[in-house]
Amino acid sequence: MTSAESVFQITVQPSGRAFSANAGEAILAAAIRSGVGLPYGCKDGACGSCKCKKISGTVQHGAHQSKALSADEEAAGLVLTCCAQPLSDVVLESRQVTDESAYPIKKMPVRVASLEKKSHDVMQVRLQLPAADTFRYHAGQYIEFILRDGARRAYSMANAPHTQAEAPGVELHIRHMPGGKFTDHVFGAMKEKEILRVEGPFGSFFLREDSDKPIVLLASGTGFAPIKALIEHLQFKGISRPTVLYWGGRRPGDLYLDDWVQARVAELPWLRYVPVISNALPEDGWTGRTGFVHQAVLDDFADLSGHQVYACGAPIVVESARDAYSAQRGLPPEEFFADAFTSEADKHGG
Repeated sequence: MTSAESVFQITVQPSGRAFSANAGEAILAAAIRSGVGLPYGCKDGACGSCKCKKISGTVQHGAHQSKALSADEEAAGLVLTCCAQPLSDVVLESRQVTDESAYPIKKMPVRVASLEKKSHDVMQVRLQLPAADTFRYHAGQYIEFILRDGARRAYSMANAPHTQAEAPGVELHIRHMPGGKFTDHVFGAMKEKEILRVEGPFGSFFLREDSDKPIVLLASGTGFAPIKALIEHLQFKGISRPTVLYWGGRRPGDLYLDDWVQARVAELPWLRYVPVISNALPEDGWTGRTGFVHQAVLDDFADLSGHQVYACGAPIVVESARDAYSAQRGLPPEEFFADAFTSEADKHGG
């Protein structure tokens, strides 16, 4: 057997889950193919959500960003499963493995059902799914648009799965990135009834229901989309774990569903809400919390050792939170769940 035809065994500790990966195949792709739920976010070497420790074996990394995996981290045995290809059998350590909860990933056509501008640069897009197709996902997961040139754009579902019973389809929150061909289209030429192709669900960002720990939800910008789905899911399931949402934006208008959150807080005694603004102008009349949203959590919690944190948004926010909450507030790393929203600029930057 030539090396090009080699198949390697990948084992994940401490769960003992094992699966095979082909030579030249990323470990994460092999895990998804095998139904083994390793943590991941962008699948593109940009966010670091899939980082885990290699206990034994040899891998080679494809292109990735140093902010996702530094040379020092790689030398210390850390790997990015989304772009690490095995050169031998490999044993990894990952404490966030899920398996029973993987839903089938499918490609399907969708129709734009509605477009509603929620702020100057956020569009709420509702997609109608094929009538004959059951699309199952976890609150917090995402889908990818498959563009005509084969490029992909990932967006989280902002509605929990149970909401499809009364309003079939999925809700997305799309931020306009001027010059980005897809979001320029969404904010310019996209019309209701347009047909698009999507694939999903993807992502390991969903509620761990086997825990009763209190929850910190951390969102920046449209990172609120999957957080909204989590809140809907908590409410639907009757889960009343003490939960506090920190939502950050540059200006108050960036908290584009603030009224929705306020309404949930009024009806859910277990939910608190801390909006945080970093660049308010005098004319905004902002009297609430200011600064960086991940810092507000540090200011409010002396100890996070008994909590779970679900963080979503800009990679700098997610990574700052991941590092600080573990190092300074005792949060166990395996209790930090994240989905970093990487733009095309994030993926191809330095």
